[in-house]
Amino acid sequence: MTELAVLNSMADSDFETALDRHLAWRLRSLDLKDSIFGGGVLDLSDDHAALVINMVESRGLNVYCVSTMIGHADIEVGEREFRARFRKPLQRAVELGGILRPRFVRLLAAQTSRRSEIADSSAYIRDKHPWLLDFYRDAIDQLSAAGFHVTIENEVGGCIWASEQEILQFLELLDRTDRVRLTWDIVNLWQMGSYPSVRGYELLRPHIGYVHLKGGRADPGSHGLTWASSLADASWPIEQIGRRVIEDGASPVLCLNPSHGARQPGYDYGHIVERDIEFVRALFPEVQ
Repeated sequence: MTELAVLNSMADSDFETALDRHLAWRLRSLDLKDSIFGGGVLDLSDDHAALVINMVESRGLNVYCVSTMIGHADIEVGEREFRARFRKPLQRAVELGGILRPRFVRLLAAQTSRRSEIADSSAYIRDKHPWLLDFYRDAIDQLSAAGFHVTIENEVGGCIWASEQEILQFLELLDRTDRVRLTWDIVNLWQMGSYPSVRGYELLRPHIGYVHLKGGRADPGSHGLTWASSLADASWPIEQIGRRVIEDGASPVLCLNPSHGARQPGYDYGHIVERDIEFVRALFPEVQ
């Protein structure tokens, strides 16, 4: 069985209301990121984390993923500053993981402000920033040793991952495929320039552990992401890719994310989270 999830703040900015809305939407798995007692998941005190897990479990819910921002920084600042930025968050992820007991702890793929100059980020990292691989190895090893499954998500902006090939090359250099899975945000990779395809999924399939779905539309005759939209109106092959993901069991939980792109004049953006949930369940009846 494949389940649906949403980022907790997509349900509501008030955490208790968000949990109750999960129940109303018949969702059981939580992806904790932000808007939790006014802050991000790693901002929680031990007492607040204990309250969170009590609130979650008393409703029959579970924490599937703790979505941290670890790794989301410009590698051009250099190793010392980059590592210093995430030393305490990484330790806090270990500590809070022991309270929240997630299936996954998420890291983010790093950024580079030189992205527009770089054709092959893996070669660039290997030659100019080899320490970045050690940073991720250390983070993965630390979280794994604490008993957590680790995932790395592809982001947008200056993300070091702009294609399936860059992801595959990085993971090969990383040499931690036994301890880390890919959170494949399909539309994030599209926004970085790689239009979603079944072939792209097949390339990444051995590494995928978690999939993010979101809307997004291109202008007629274009393959570039321009407009935010519901999943029903998205102009990428959600049915073909989603069917493969579900049939392969590549992502036991599919997590809905807010659409990227500009808001299109005249488009109805009301109740879009509920509409996306209903759309996925109608398109894939086996998804709960």
